[in-house]
Amino acid sequence: MTEKSDGERRKGLLNGFAAYGMWGLVPLFWPLLKPAGAVEILAHRMVWSLLFVAAALLVIRRWAWLGELLRQPRRLALVAVAAAVITVNWGVYIWSVNSGHVVEASLGYFINPLVTIAIGVLLLKERLRPVQWAAVGVGFAAVLVLTIGYGRPPWISLCLAFSFATYGLVKKKINLGGVESLAAETAIQFLPALGYLLWLGSRGGSTFGVEGAGHAALLAATGLVTALPMVCFGAAAIRVPLSTMGLLQYLAPVFQFLLGILYFKEAMPPERWAGFTLVWLALMLLTWDALRTARRSARVLATERARASAAATTGAAAVPVDPSVVANPAVVVGALDALDAPKVRP
Repeated sequence: MTEKSDGERRKGLLNGFAAYGMWGLVPLFWPLLKPAGAVEILAHRMVWSLLFVAAALLVIRRWAWLGELLRQPRRLALVAVAAAVITVNWGVYIWSVNSGHVVEASLGYFINPLVTIAIGVLLLKERLRPVQWAAVGVGFAAVLVLTIGYGRPPWISLCLAFSFATYGLVKKKINLGGVESLAAETAIQFLPALGYLLWLGSRGGSTFGVEGAGHAALLAATGLVTALPMVCFGAAAIRVPLSTMGLLQYLAPVFQFLLGILYFKEAMPPERWAGFTLVWLALMLLTWDALRTARRSARVLATERARASAAATTGAAAVPVDPSVVANPAVVVGALDALDAPKVRP
């Protein structure tokens, strides 16, 4: 591995830690915006996010995607769906944090990978490996235990998990970069959000400019809080393997969970600990299965490369590639990620 690629990998990891670290610590920010309500905070987040993202795109001069997107009505419709779904996600998250449900909100992002798998099975007809089925089963049991513990279904967690999983599915179909996608989505959110803020101000219900300059600055900072982690995430995604990003994603809910218990002093009776333990067990099963599959696929791909190289050197006919590798693009991606992953040094 060259010094340049090592440097790029380190830069990517730092950006990944920064992105997920900021997402993990964001529960500390939303309470600072009181006495603004969740809907007002959400509307400010939409308006200011567009302004910050547009400024970022001006700096990096990345506008070519816009004309292409405007010529594709189907992709525009998907962007509108993504904007609607992330609006629900943002709104529920802000309300949950400012209403004392940080731990339950963190659970939503813990179970998000399980919900993503369930959507893949139900909508995309994907086939799961036995360990993945076991993880989904354990996750379902966790939800039942938590329902008993809370005395109701953990609807905040389920809403956050399903909305974010749906958002991820739609974004995959849109196929836009992180910053570009955020710009398109907030452009759709902008006018309704601005209209709501103007209406709220006309009724005397707005806190912007009423609670002082500091409060107004914090409301404006919602755009920076939204855009900055996304920029860091984009910088990380192009520099580190997907397998590494998959592990880093657990940083955010871990930080949120710890904040909920240690800083916000939320209750964790035994039945909730039992439910969370089952969720973590499911995630460990998923992670172990993913890493095992990636290593196995990497060995298969390396063997095929070695055979092809040997055949090219000797002038012999190339050995056919294992059809199980070619037939499954996910195997190839996982193998390449594993081959490209940074080696652990003592």
